[in-house]
Amino acid sequence: MIRKNSPQVWFLAIRPKTLAAASTPVIVACSLAWRDNGFRWKPALICLIFALLSQIIANLANDYFDYKKGTDNKERLGPKRAVAEGWIAPKVMLNVTLTLLTFDMLLGLLLLHYGGWPLIFVGLLVAIFAFAYSGGPYPLAYHGWGDVCVFIFFGIIPVGFTYYVQTLQWNLPAMICGACVGLVIINILVANNYRDRYTDAKSGKKTSIVLFGEKFGRWFYLLNGVIAVAGCQYFLLEKSLWASLLPLIYLIFHILTWREMIRINQGSALIVILEKTSRNTLIFGGLLAIGLILS
Repeated sequence: MIRKNSPQVWFLAIRPKTLAAASTPVIVACSLAWRDNGFRWKPALICLIFALLSQIIANLANDYFDYKKGTDNKERLGPKRAVAEGWIAPKVMLNVTLTLLTFDMLLGLLLLHYGGWPLIFVGLLVAIFAFAYSGGPYPLAYHGWGDVCVFIFFGIIPVGFTYYVQTLQWNLPAMICGACVGLVIINILVANNYRDRYTDAKSGKKTSIVLFGEKFGRWFYLLNGVIAVAGCQYFLLEKSLWASLLPLIYLIFHILTWREMIRINQGSALIVILEKTSRNTLIFGGLLAIGLILS
């Protein structure tokens, strides 16, 4: 039996299986910095903690706002949500989210020592995104912008700036890594939205799959992973052979998960696809990171 406000409830609320989306960009960026002889463990550690906290904040905010908008209801197919189940009071969830956001922003200030004051604007963007994704007058996830947001805030920005605070450079390899990681991480959202496409449509949540249909979601998932691996072939031009070859292994897991998603098609059984997609994200990030280090 789950008790209200228990550690178990808060553990479920932070959605630990989604934290691969926060850690993978930092791991890849640090590996690229290592390859370029620029790795610095202190700013790297700060970036990792900042990224994990930002992901947790976004998850808690999503829990709160989806409850307020009525998206999390009895028809929901995915994992149970803390506020909707009555395990955490809405006001408590909001207060904890704001407290963590304040702490995360203060932590981010430590990065100014390594990357300079312009990083303040990056921190503000991250803070705004955490709430604007599912809250505010124009929640991005409810108007088909979720995939774009994930690509930017879980790909380009975390990889690029984690690399920057260590090397003080923003270059093409960092952008390539950011784009490839972003494409893979989008599939965590796609797996979630593919499962919830019918209930999202009924509640007025216009995800890309609601807007463009099940067939779009199916091929979107497959192509994201394939294009990410294709993007890694850029490293052949830099003679970083392992960084281009090792990510090919990811395609095995990606295609197997995609085929299972198509076979299941609908219902709560698709929860396993979200879990496997999160696992695949770590596999891709790990393979690319190892490839960069070996290079």
